[in-house]
Amino acid sequence: MSELPRNVRLLTACQALTMSIASFVVFVGSIIGKQLSPQPHYATLPVAAFIVGSAVATLPVIYAMRAVGRKSVFIACALIAAVGALVAIHGLKTESFSVFLVAVVLLGIGLAAGQQYRFAAMESVAPEDMPRAASRVLIGGIVAAFLGPELAVRGADWLAVPYAGSFMVLAGLVSGVALLMFWFIEPKAAAAVEHDTRRPSSILLAQPVLWVALLSGAAGYAVMSLVMTATPLHMHFEQGHDLLDTKWVIQSHIVAMFLPSFFVPWIVRRVGEVGLISLGAAALLSMVAVVYARYEFHNYWSALVLLGVGWNFLFVGGTTLLPRAYREAEKFKVQAFNDFSIFAVQAISALGAGWILASYGWQVLLLLTIPILGLWACVLLHWLRSQRSHASAVRGTQP
Repeated sequence: MSELPRNVRLLTACQALTMSIASFVVFVGSIIGKQLSPQPHYATLPVAAFIVGSAVATLPVIYAMRAVGRKSVFIACALIAAVGALVAIHGLKTESFSVFLVAVVLLGIGLAAGQQYRFAAMESVAPEDMPRAASRVLIGGIVAAFLGPELAVRGADWLAVPYAGSFMVLAGLVSGVALLMFWFIEPKAAAAVEHDTRRPSSILLAQPVLWVALLSGAAGYAVMSLVMTATPLHMHFEQGHDLLDTKWVIQSHIVAMFLPSFFVPWIVRRVGEVGLISLGAAALLSMVAVVYARYEFHNYWSALVLLGVGWNFLFVGGTTLLPRAYREAEKFKVQAFNDFSIFAVQAISALGAGWILASYGWQVLLLLTIPILGLWACVLLHWLRSQRSHASAVRGTQP
């Protein structure tokens, strides 16, 4: 098996640093939100604002990459995220909930660029190596799983204002991403003049494979955002588990989001992308059963690990299916539509998590994940039927 190019290794390192923003905000965002927000219902709003910032920035980021290349945008967004960390310090010092929300939105812009690392890696390799390149980049998230929460905890008391020191270190961390990106080599595919004919949007959107790819990522993110955003609140504040146990559950979840990437290429070779995403959906359904009625530490831990594995299989599977839906000239358009849709769904889920938990409780929140997976299953079955019908038609026309 050939060695992956330097770009992929560089993007893996940047993934480790950039995804630390996400694990940092997910861990500490709702805790700070509960302290600064005017009402308990708004406690998860910082996490939601972070995801909204990422979702809203997705289209501008991707179209900017189309105009000036990926490298410049990667660097600019990393610096914007560093500014966001500094704005968060000001929000903490002034005890301003609104300023803190602005800060996490800026941090979300950094994440929006980081979500494109997987496509940059896929463009840097041959088509047969795309699943391995995408999954290898996601492995950087294993480092992020520990790095982000550790920065939040260890820096919490470094300055007079709680967590201000944590955000100071985070600012330095994401500035390091900008420095690393100076060694990134723009993939030839991204810089090439596009000569392929672009198909109308109606034709692109009529492809069942596009919706399977999109909904695999969207369903994974929707379920993950609902449960992950609400878990620190339910576990720490409602069930009385201490902060270190809560931190370990979140860290284990984020490790589980990325550790399976070591094995995804092997799984894809044996069961294909459809098998991979089906295993992901099964893991998410198992997660609901594990933590629906019992709230011991091991229930949260097992459920959040299953949540991470399910997200990984759905997201990586959807990412590797997506190129089947576009030509080279169409890639930025389809990638923009895919990622904006996915992260918009993620933002809505994160926004609703705190409200659903406070208004209807943990069990209702878990049950809402089932129709999400049901919609995904219907689209998958429609695609598989259309493939079988097409194959039968082709066989029928052969002499």
